[in-house]
Amino acid sequence: MADEVRVREVTDEGEAGALAPAFARLIPQLSRSAPPPDAAVLAEIITAPATHLLLAEEGDAVLGSLTLVVFRIPTGLRAWIEDVVVDGDARGKGVGDALNRFAIDLAAELGCRTVDLTSRPTREAANRLYQRLGFQPRETNVYRHDLDG
Repeated sequence: MADEVRVREVTDEGEAGALAPAFARLIPQLSRSAPPPDAAVLAEIITAPATHLLLAEEGDAVLGSLTLVVFRIPTGLRAWIEDVVVDGDARGKGVGDALNRFAIDLAAELGCRTVDLTSRPTREAANRLYQRLGFQPRETNVYRHDLDG
């Protein structure tokens, strides 16, 4: 399957409506608490200057997505990978690898100094993938301050 997978960046906000059903299917596989983005939210993601919405597709089917966030801070241009999700039927077939490699290459093209991500320890296959791609665990604490309740 991985040979047939195409990864691309979505740059046309006009695609948002057509992509909403795919995200309605994918996001529940990533998070039980986050609602899937509707067309308006997807259009906002697509047009935001800091976000790069990547899709893995086979023919017309969306197999997965990844969001690369690029931002400048005083120590340089940085990138962060967020919300990587591969459809359950496509897992283990190179889709996540293709998405992440595309994101790493895009971050490099944009001049980023680093690419960071987080992954729960229970996501063993994803953690093996990230390490295989050259991501190194960092000795750090990740904190979250919940603003919506």
